[in-house]
Amino acid sequence: MLRNKDKVLDDIARVAGGTVSVFSGIGQNIREDIKSYIDDMADRLDLVPREDFERLELQVAALQEKIDKLEKASQKPKSKPKSKAKPKTTKAKTTKAKK
Repeated sequence: MLRNKDKVLDDIARVAGGTVSVFSGIGQNIREDIKSYIDDMADRLDLVPREDFERLELQVAALQEKIDKLEKASQKPKSKPKSKAKPKTTKAKTTKAKK
């Protein structure tokens, strides 16, 4: 009688193990189907992959820094070099009108 109980328990364990593997396989198939459906939808919506987006985001940030530096540089007043030579003065010529 004890052997029959052990055999029944072994059979139940095998059935349970088989059931787990069946449900595991079904779960994997469902995941793959959902992923495939989402990929198809993303293709139809013409979405950008995350890697491409992040790469462009870094490029935009770098360009924005360059723009900011250039704007700051263009707003600085440029000082004119002082000349040591005295400015030339010219005497105004006067012409007398004859009467």
